[in-house]
Amino acid sequence: MWLAAVTFIVLWPTPVDENAASILRRGLGFLHGHGFPTFVTYNVVEFTANILMFVPLGLFWFILASRRLRWWAPGAGFALSTFMEVTQLILLQQRFATPYDVLANTLGASLGAVLASVLLWSYQRRFTP
Repeated sequence: MWLAAVTFIVLWPTPVDENAASILRRGLGFLHGHGFPTFVTYNVVEFTANILMFVPLGLFWFILASRRLRWWAPGAGFALSTFMEVTQLILLQQRFATPYDVLANTLGASLGAVLASVLLWSYQRRFTP
């Protein structure tokens, strides 16, 4: 399901946030006017969304890969993200391929692997005599 959602987002011919961007910007403006930190901009929200989109890849990779390949999750995130951005660059003229998306997606896969590692360690510590 995760892969289908990511594929849908990546291969959509126009930016998926195209219609929501103005609403999000207005919402952030409202929040900023009521004390929300102004460093949280549209770009920060988009970057964070790209990180979160790849956390499941890191989780799944770490859990499903063999022990010696577990920590390749960031590399898998980098490779998949690079492939996606090149696909957008070549095939989807209205989309924007950026190195920031590759960075955010790689960070997300890394975060997912670390999270899986902590969860697995915690589980093993709790249930191993």
